[in-house]
Amino acid sequence: MQEPVGDPNAVPPPRQTMANNPAANPRRMRRIIAEDPEWTLAIVPQLTELCIQHIINNFEKNPILESLLPEHQRKVLDKISTSLPLTVTANLISDEGYWKRCCMARWTVCDVSSYGNSWKRMFFERHLENILKFYIPDTTSPNQVLDVIPLCKEYVRKLEIDQFLPPVKLDQKKEEEEISDTESDAGIDEPSMDHFDMSILAPALCHLEELHLSYGVKDCGMNFEWNLFEFTYRDCCSLANALKKSPTLKVFNLCRSKVDDDKARLLILHLLDHPSLIELDLSHNLIADRGARAVGKLINRSKLVTLNLCDNRIRAQGAQAIAHALSKNSTLTSLNMRLNCIEDEGGQAICHALLVNTTLTNLHLGGNELSEPTATLFSQVLAQNLVLTHINLSCNHIGLDGGKQLLEGMTDNRTVVEFDLRLAEVGQESEYLINQAIKSNRELARLKSLQHPSTTPGPNLLEVKQN
Repeated sequence: MQEPVGDPNAVPPPRQTMANNPAANPRRMRRIIAEDPEWTLAIVPQLTELCIQHIINNFEKNPILESLLPEHQRKVLDKISTSLPLTVTANLISDEGYWKRCCMARWTVCDVSSYGNSWKRMFFERHLENILKFYIPDTTSPNQVLDVIPLCKEYVRKLEIDQFLPPVKLDQKKEEEEISDTESDAGIDEPSMDHFDMSILAPALCHLEELHLSYGVKDCGMNFEWNLFEFTYRDCCSLANALKKSPTLKVFNLCRSKVDDDKARLLILHLLDHPSLIELDLSHNLIADRGARAVGKLINRSKLVTLNLCDNRIRAQGAQAIAHALSKNSTLTSLNMRLNCIEDEGGQAICHALLVNTTLTNLHLGGNELSEPTATLFSQVLAQNLVLTHINLSCNHIGLDGGKQLLEGMTDNRTVVEFDLRLAEVGQESEYLINQAIKSNRELARLKSLQHPSTTPGPNLLEVKQN
């Protein structure tokens, strides 16, 4: 066997050099060059891990989850994208960790305690709210709402929508050029609706319990127009139909929407004999006496517990209608009529009702132009009524003599634990002595709560406010 022919002039490397530097030996430097540029010397992952990664990468096309072992499900849920279509994830994934990731990726502030500590409920409620807030009639496709309803209807319990966008109006010149007189006379140029039609949404949400609405536009800037803040009659009709078809609704709030008597009467007509409504808030609107009479009718034809009519235009006749309902009611516990103008005639009517009412615990009559005649009758209420605990008569003209009348009534009262008389001109002496009576009542309430824990009063039982 012949020896390999080499360079006769080559000098063999010394043994010591090859030992210190293995790269000097070409036989030891032989390597297999992989054709795959991603080939590495790392250990090949287990087949299980490769399968899980494949499921993650192809989850949208082939969502495999329920057939996996629990530990494998956990790995998939921790790594799948939060931007997957809701048609894939809504009814398949119930894991709260995944929906928490979805919420944190979309919103900066996430207070899950306001959503029953459910991340999935929070995601779908806020997702639907965002769609409705930026829905433009005749511009936005209705499918944006209709397609998401089947996906979220099982999880939505509360909706808070603080703006409704109106239709986009064409430029006046374009209208004159593009729309013929015949079309204009036929009304074709008018939008199909003024704001989003709630009658197609609320009845479809089978678990809806709270609905908070405000018809207006936020951040309109220099584009401000009064018609951006208008709750039209067509809006009212669609909303009224929605309320009637929402038997699970417990709380309804329609504030700052220019609701006048006619619209209030229409809404209340559809709320009469509602099976579950317990809280109604129509504050900061334009409701006057006719609307208040409708509210009085609703009080005794519903299960209302809380009623807020703050900042409206209710005067004496409207207050008398509400007082008449109070005298026969056995469910309402809280009534807020702050910032109306019921005056002494309406205030005295409410006092007469409180002499026979046995359920109302919270009463707010601040800023109603009340004076001494109401205070005189209210002192009888303080002496005889055994259920009122929180009273607010602030910003009225009670006067010094009226303050003395209220003090006389408080000497026989053992239930009132909060009495707000700020800016009521009752005098410092009367305020101080009423304050002492309040402290005594609070101590009695505390001792009673120790004996009967189920009757523990609320955490903020404040004494009479000082000027």
